[in-house]
Amino acid sequence: MIKACISVTCTNMALMMTATVLYILIEDLLNDNLASERIPVYAVMSAVIILLIAVTEFIQYNSTFLSTYKESGVRRATIAERLRKLPLSYFDKKNLADLTTNIMGDCAMIETASSHWIPEMIGAIISTTLVGISMFIFFDWRMALASFWVIPVAFLIVTTCSGAEKRAARKNHAVKMTMTDGVQECLESIRDLRANNAEDSYMEELDVKIKNVEKMALFTELKMAVYVNSAAVVLKLGIGTTAVVGGMLFARGEIDLLTFFMFLMVVSRLYDPMQITLQNFAAIIATDVQCERLDEVLSHELQTGTEVMENDGCDIVFDHVGFKYSDGTDVLKDVSFTAKQGEVTALIGPSGGGKTTVTRLASRFWDVNEGKILLGGTDISGIDPETLLKNYSIVFQNVTLFNNTVMENIRIGKEGATDEEIMEAARLANCEEFVGKLPDGYNTYIGENGSELSGGERQRISIARAFLKDAPIILLDEATASLDAENESVIQEALSRLIKDKTVLIIAHRMRTVANADHIVVLKDGVVAEQGSPKELDSKDSIYRHMKEQQLISANWKM
Repeated sequence: MIKACISVTCTNMALMMTATVLYILIEDLLNDNLASERIPVYAVMSAVIILLIAVTEFIQYNSTFLSTYKESGVRRATIAERLRKLPLSYFDKKNLADLTTNIMGDCAMIETASSHWIPEMIGAIISTTLVGISMFIFFDWRMALASFWVIPVAFLIVTTCSGAEKRAARKNHAVKMTMTDGVQECLESIRDLRANNAEDSYMEELDVKIKNVEKMALFTELKMAVYVNSAAVVLKLGIGTTAVVGGMLFARGEIDLLTFFMFLMVVSRLYDPMQITLQNFAAIIATDVQCERLDEVLSHELQTGTEVMENDGCDIVFDHVGFKYSDGTDVLKDVSFTAKQGEVTALIGPSGGGKTTVTRLASRFWDVNEGKILLGGTDISGIDPETLLKNYSIVFQNVTLFNNTVMENIRIGKEGATDEEIMEAARLANCEEFVGKLPDGYNTYIGENGSELSGGERQRISIARAFLKDAPIILLDEATASLDAENESVIQEALSRLIKDKTVLIIAHRMRTVANADHIVVLKDGVVAEQGSPKELDSKDSIYRHMKEQQLISANWKM
């Protein structure tokens, strides 16, 4: 940035040197001193100035635009890397559109400010100050005062709008985000809108959001224009005061015609770039919103820890764990249980009881507020999340796939896995059946989020990833809940192979899923209401037994 500002200053000074040549030429004309032998001197001076302008423009371009574009790439990568290391609880408070705007929109605004506005403004201020000082010292201080008094006044006018400009920029950003969320929601839910004949009503609401962006943009521009144009009017007054004061001093004989002409030429050259500088200054003030948003990401506390695991086995122990959301709402209170290595521990209970939260805490997606979680006797809060997750294979109910081949979607489970390893994992996950029917087999592209596959096929790819990773701990978030009977049977067969001899923590809503579990933990209202083996819980009046009976009634229901 310092180099950019210096280069802009040098470019401005090089451009002003043309006025120096013109001043000397007019002086020679007035003194009738323009001899033929001086013409080559003017030619050389002009050539030197043109070369100097070309060199300074080249240096300015490299130090402002090219350097800024490289820095912008570094900034985007830095933010992306920062996001990668943030706790996943951060993403629960942000939506996709907001985070995308952070990386793309906010960085683009800072990029424009860094390449166009800030160097131009600082360079203009420095070069104008140098010219002003030389005018005061080498020419006439009264004329210099008449020419330059408007510049600090104009900047003062724009500065007074900083608070209003920041508030308007925040409101402008808020309505833009509302509109962006609406557009994204529309694209994601277009099938549901069409299925329920709700397109027209939704589009009417979206149109209002778009109109609000337009109105707020006009309001923001108008508010900024009031200050900037007022400052521009004050700048133009400088031409008038220069002419009036110069005319008076020339009439009195206190300055010569050449000095008068010089100041008129300087102010005609000076005020137009200064007006652009004032606009840049107002725009720089507005970027405060983008700076705050980027600082929020860059200053957020990271999840850190040791990159060396020293656990003894893979038992997962919840020791009086408590967890709250950022708004203070209790989710888990004094939760204690042990998921033993080589056993299946099932988490059941009413919706909202905290089952999913337990699995997220166990894998350190979030950090606990009270108590501790041990993995093989080691507190996971002191382990780097990426190091910790090398021990986990997670199969979610909602699978995330990428617009790539079947082969590459499975390869995500293990970086650098060979094709043979991937195909073996796919066989264990019962993927061969449907992959063989695809046009290009494992090299078939499956569309955005696996849109070309069925729910069961997508789930089997997720299980193949887990087989490929072969981690000692398996987390299952009701992996078969939304599948038909045939797919459920196939996937359960694959899961049975996957969980053998591993520490398994499974969230289940269907009681038949956990009938053969080694240990059941019933979570209700954020506490462990009961725990034990299926046989122990079934032998008494337990929540588990009640849930089994209710599901039996539901299974026997007929239309």
